[in-house]
Amino acid sequence: MKTEVRTPLIIVNFKTYAEATGIKAVELAKQAEIVSQETRTQIVVAPQHADIAAVAHAVTIPVFAQHIDPIKPGGYTGHVLAESVKAAGAVGTLINHSERQLTLSDIDAVIQLAREKELISCVCTSNPSVSGAAAYLNPDIISIEPPELIGTGVAVSKAKPEVVTETIQLVRKVNSKMVILCGAGISRGEDVAVALKLETQGILAASAIVKAKDPYTVLREFAEATKGQNE
Repeated sequence: MKTEVRTPLIIVNFKTYAEATGIKAVELAKQAEIVSQETRTQIVVAPQHADIAAVAHAVTIPVFAQHIDPIKPGGYTGHVLAESVKAAGAVGTLINHSERQLTLSDIDAVIQLAREKELISCVCTSNPSVSGAAAYLNPDIISIEPPELIGTGVAVSKAKPEVVTETIQLVRKVNSKMVILCGAGISRGEDVAVALKLETQGILAASAIVKAKDPYTVLREFAEATKGQNE
């Protein structure tokens, strides 16, 4: 049975930062779990593939893979198999992050694989038109992230709110219930609050949390910003 996630939702992408590698990935995930429990906010962590098993064993909050490949079991050395991330403890996966982009046909194939393996699919998109196209593929979550704002500290929800609102309009024409997140530059609780006011259901964040001197405090600020929005 596929794991369900509540909204508002905060997904923390660990990327390949040294601050979230190996034992540090476990430590960060534990801090996310504490904040989730204290605030009753749904927080998901997406560690590197090599750290999924250790993180999933250490925490009870949902764990996502950062990517899976559009492959079935067989001779695909170096690729990432849906079955392997699920066996390691992941309950979902990011798809088509701007740092790991796929063709539209591969996005479709990965969404289908995720569905077959009962993994939550979160497709990252760069603009409203791509978001609308992705919506027709019926993933569980779409996260709009203009790549030029990723890692800048300039939040898309404030710098380009029209990108978020147009994405919502296009996606809702296709699927009125799909979860829509926004990412890129989210660095303060205020950015999270603005994202929710634009009628997204949460955020996808990375460096603002992972590279923070005190990740717990940033996570807590983000989680507090979702209060009053919980379903």
